Amino acid sequence: MFEPSYLELLESGELDRRIEALYARMSPCVLCPNECRVDRLRGEKGLCRVGDRPMISSYGPHFGEEAPLVGFGGSGTIFFTYCNLACVYCQNWEISHLGEGEEISVEELARIMLLLQARGCHNINLVTPTHQVPFIVEAVKKAAEEGLRLPLVYNCGGYESVETLKLLEGIVDIYMPDFKYADEKVALRLSKVRKYPQMARKALKEMHRQVGDLVIKDGIALRGLLVRHLVLPGGLAGTPEVLRFIAREISPETYINIMDQYRPCGEAWKYPPLDRPLYREEYEEALAWAERVGLKRLDPGRSRFW
Repeated sequence: MFEPSYLELLESGELDRRIEALYARMSPCVLCPNECRVDRLRGEKGLCRVGDRPMISSYGPHFGEEAPLVGFGGSGTIFFTYCNLACVYCQNWEISHLGEGEEISVEELARIMLLLQARGCHNINLVTPTHQVPFIVEAVKKAAEEGLRLPLVYNCGGYESVETLKLLEGIVDIYMPDFKYADEKVALRLSKVRKYPQMARKALKEMHRQVGDLVIKDGIALRGLLVRHLVLPGGLAGTPEVLRFIAREISPETYINIMDQYRPCGEAWKYPPLDRPLYREEYEEALAWAERVGLKRLDPGRSRFW
């Protein structure tokens, strides 16, 4: 029977040390590559605009994720408010930019995890967790002490600190990062962060080192790496280079979702060609590139084009 990796750290007491180390990275805050260096434990706020308490928008079983996460009971998603990126076209604009949501306690966050398990979800899917990871791990400890036994999905934008990720080894079971851009100038313009491709490459390598390729049993993901790549209009994402990196420097067996659902949101209208939807030909070209570079495990989710 599958048991999530964090249970071993709980039993050994190592989980307490990790929690302490993660909170230390908040004062000054260096949890992510933005390294704002504000003292969040004293209520100061940096780019992510979250202080010293968890902040969430919503939670519940989600049936729109990749099939190995959804199964028959849904993915137990928790949407965390704000983000360490500032994507001009974000499809969750109200949450990531406008701060839709509310502050809760770590104890409440733990209860939400247990509720999702009780509702039959297959995992705890942490959406945009990067800037709130100390609260999350503390809540996981409290929930595990009360019987949480679901794998954790770290559903992030790919702009991660390797030092923070190392503290999550043995805690996170499934890493699900985006790899958004191959060009750092495009990333700076569209997501307002520096050195995104360099940071994402390092992060994906560390994630894969920890959990390996995605393991699926009876149709349900248990452990491993699942990468998302959103194809952008006009080739802005640098899709060929992103896919080539994944195939050659991560693994040709990487489970990858090449996404076609781009639509103009937020302030995309200010950044042509983001002011238009993706063309079918652009998506077909992305799929052709995946085949060309040797990626073997493409998510079979239904495309809006056919």
